[in-house]
Amino acid sequence: MSGPTTGPAPTDPEDVKIITLARAALARTAATSGACLRDTDGRTYAASSVALPHLRLSAVAVAVAMAISSGAQGLEALALAGADGPSGGDLDVLRDLPGTGVVLWHVDPRGQVVQKVALDDPR
Repeated sequence: MSGPTTGPAPTDPEDVKIITLARAALARTAATSGACLRDTDGRTYAASSVALPHLRLSAVAVAVAMAISSGAQGLEALALAGADGPSGGDLDVLRDLPGTGVVLWHVDPRGQVVQKVALDDPR
């Protein structure tokens, strides 16, 4: 993985869309994080983290599970909204999916870019 970088917001309207959907998932559920994944067919999957007494899943894990269970063949991009950035486990799960030039946008709850992580570099 290349290192995380901070910088300006994305200019691609599709990346702006997944950031908006990740923020909406966060606000809708009052969870600790929201995520939105875009697959290689352009479909999006918005999710929030799950914190139940017997089940804990990150928003990234839920979005990936939704995409895979819906037949997604690969990953184009993912946005993660919330105070905490992606965990190492989240990045590993994302690397399990095929895709080239895949970027993870981590934004705070207001939508400001905290970091941009390129996922296609070897570990």
